[in-house]
Amino acid sequence: MNFPKYLPRVAPFAVYMLFVATSEIIALIPATSSLLSPESQTLLYPVKITCALATLFFFYRHCNEIRWRELSQLRQSSLSISLGIAVFGLWIYLTQPWAVLSIPQTSFTPQAVPEGVPRTALIAVRLAGAALVVPIIEELFWRSFLIRYLQKADFTSLPIGTISPLTFFGTALLFALEHHSVAAGFLAGLAYNTIYWRTRSIAQCILSHAVTNLLLGLYVIRYEQWWFW
Repeated sequence: MNFPKYLPRVAPFAVYMLFVATSEIIALIPATSSLLSPESQTLLYPVKITCALATLFFFYRHCNEIRWRELSQLRQSSLSISLGIAVFGLWIYLTQPWAVLSIPQTSFTPQAVPEGVPRTALIAVRLAGAALVVPIIEELFWRSFLIRYLQKADFTSLPIGTISPLTFFGTALLFALEHHSVAAGFLAGLAYNTIYWRTRSIAQCILSHAVTNLLLGLYVIRYEQWWFW
């Protein structure tokens, strides 16, 4: 099949964000807001992440800029891991009113299912989605597609790592607006853009993003700070 060049990099992220946007819209409509309680959103998560993962699998072979062997570059991987840890620290620290778009609302409630295996499985799916799936679909969209597309319509003609000052800061700002924690999101965008520029590797961006999300997920589970999710 011949796809538009943007589709393999945009479609998995678009599917994921469609679920997010639908939830946000329903929450804004008084007559329907009760339909999507935290419990309902919790139970919907496996469907959301499965649909995004299926879309990623379908298009994955067309995303040849993900080269996992680049993770063997220890100096670059050390930078990616270090910045991923730093972003995690920023994420749990920058929770003051000035640093967030709105008061965080819990959208993940493990109590929606019985204790034991069902609850453990649900939390495991949520952690795996955050640490393994989301970093790939987001980095394909933000770093592989959007950064290059904003510089040139024929974005695949630009080597990975190509970035201008405008796209460096502009995409970080857009990345921030995707999250309620805008201050942490903006700094995270700058960090991942730095990795993109320094390592010229989407795999390294995914690694750093995955480290952040994994540590945040473990923190959420350990301290039951479900509102981060």
